This record gives sequence, structure tokens and C-alpha cells, in this order.
Amino acid sequence: MTDIQVAATAVPEKNARTGAGEQPAPVRRPRRVDWRKRGEIALLSGPALIVFVGFVIFPVVMASYYGFFKWNGFGWPTEFVGFDNYILIWQDDAFREAVGHNFIIVVLSLIMQGPIAILFALLLNQKIRGRSIIRVLIFMPYVISEVIVGIGWSLMMQDAGALNSLLETWGLEQFQQSWLADPSIAIWTLMVIITWKYIGFAVILMLAGMQSIPEELYEAAAIDGAGFWKIQWHITLPLLGPTIRIWAFLSIIGSLQLFDLVNIIWGQYIASTAGTSTMATYMYQNGHLAGSYGYGNAVAVTLFIISLVIALVYQRFVLRRDTQGAVTGESGRKKK
Repeated sequence: MTDIQVAATAVPEKNARTGAGEQPAPVRRPRRVDWRKRGEIALLSGPALIVFVGFVIFPVVMASYYGFFKWNGFGWPTEFVGFDNYILIWQDDAFREAVGHNFIIVVLSLIMQGPIAILFALLLNQKIRGRSIIRVLIFMPYVISEVIVGIGWSLMMQDAGALNSLLETWGLEQFQQSWLADPSIAIWTLMVIITWKYIGFAVILMLAGMQSIPEELYEAAAIDGAGFWKIQWHITLPLLGPTIRIWAFLSIIGSLQLFDLVNIIWGQYIASTAGTSTMATYMYQNGHLAGSYGYGNAVAVTLFIISLVIALVYQRFVLRRDTQGAVTGESGRKKK
């Protein structure tokens, strides 16, 4: 057999292994590192990362460090007390009461603000005259400074303030109350102020969520004979779910960290006796005002841990359906 015959018989054998007409599998080459792209990412994200580490991560780490010392705020802390500050926090009845007030505010904020915001958003989503002015009026309290809001409401709700004077003018003296000092009423006074202050933000979020719902769904439901409230119950509320969950998350975190309105309206010491103290006001009173900065940092770390745990749990069990829908990439492609 000649060399030409051997070559002629070898080619079909190779084609038989690879398949007729098929090309051999390409050899994968190692990816080259795109240093230019990485440099652009580092250049653009570097300043934000530095600011985040310097103003968020570093203060949390230092607060955790100071929390292990008995420190008056001057010089470097030297009196190490270990976990005594953290143990003392949970042994204090005032702190446990403040935690209870925070969770009451969380629950009442969701119950009071959510339905009101949805109803206002439904109203403003309709074609009515003057709805632009109504939107501005509803959102205006949210942009007003907490200092102005606190001082204004504290003057109006005092025993000799505008509200009791108005009730006396109308002959309704039996409804006059000590709105700020009575522990059984003060927490409800606080909730009215919080709802008035932050309802505009919730309305804007709900309204934005409603305007993203396709109009064709409402038209199809109306053609099928569904009424207004039935349409809102079966179309608007289900599709508004992601917006409601995001707003609830922001409301929970804000309620846990509430400080300014309580401190301005009830002062430094009255909040605890009126039943409106929060973890933040407790930290300010027992840390800064008492000159015990080690203890105050321990309270700050405790507040941070409580907020972080609640945020992680909420994201794990409530926001998970929304975040999974937004996943793109390899894991998202595998699920298809």
C-alpha cells in the first residue's frame, strides 16, 4: 500500500470519530485579564467605597471597641470592662421599655400609614382637578425640618396650647387632655405626628407604583364588568406588593432609629416618663448627657445589631421574592 492510499484510508477513520462534516472542538484559551476595565471600575467605585468605609464601617468598628471600656470621652480609653456595658444595658428597665416603645412605633406606623397612603394614592391616581396641588400639600410635611415640626407640634399640643384652646372655644372641654405628659396618650400623640410627617413619602411611593401598572389591565377588568374596588383589590394591590414591601422596610428601619422628633418634643428627660422614649433617646441620655461614652457606644452597637438582624430577617423572608425576580447572570439563566 502506497503512502497516498494510507492517507486516503486514514481520513475517513478520523471523520468517523468526529462525525461527518463536524469541526473539531475549539480549544479554549484562558481569558485575558482586562486591566483597563478593572481600572475603570476601581476609579469609579473607589471614592464611594472609601467614603462608605470611612463614615460607616470605621465608626461601627470604633463604637464596638469603645463599648468594651468605661470611658468619659477624653483621651484614649484605658479602663477595660469587657461585656459589662452590654450586660448592664439589658438589665436596665428603662432600656427594655425603650425597646418596647420602638416596636410599638414600628407596628403602629405600618398599621396607620400604610392604608392611609394607599387610599391617598388611589385618589391622586385618578383624573381629578387640582391633584398636583394636593400632591404638593401631602408631600410638604416630609420636606419640612424635624426641628420645625417638633417645635410646632409641641407648642400646639401643650396643656395651654392651641388644641386645648380650640376645644374650649368649641365647648368641648371634656375632650381636653394632657397630650404630651399623659403616658396613656403621649404615644398616640407621637404616632399622629409621625403619620403627619412621613405620610407624604409613603403616598409618593405608592403613587409611583400604581402608575407603573399597565392601563390595559384596568381596561380589561372594566370590560369584564369588575367594579372599582374589585379592580383595586385584585389588580392594584397584588401588583403594588413590591412597593409596599419596600416602603414597609424603610418604615421599620426608620421607626427603630427614631430620635429627633421625640427629643425635640418631649425633651431630654420627659420622654422616659411620658412613655415615648426610644433606644436612640436612651443612648443620648445615658451616653452623651451622662458623660458615659463607653456605655453610650455599647447602646449604639446594640441598636445597630437589632436593626441589622431585623433587616436581614425581613430581606430573607419578605424581600426575597422581589430580589430573586431581579437576579440576572449565571444563576438566573440556570433557572430558566
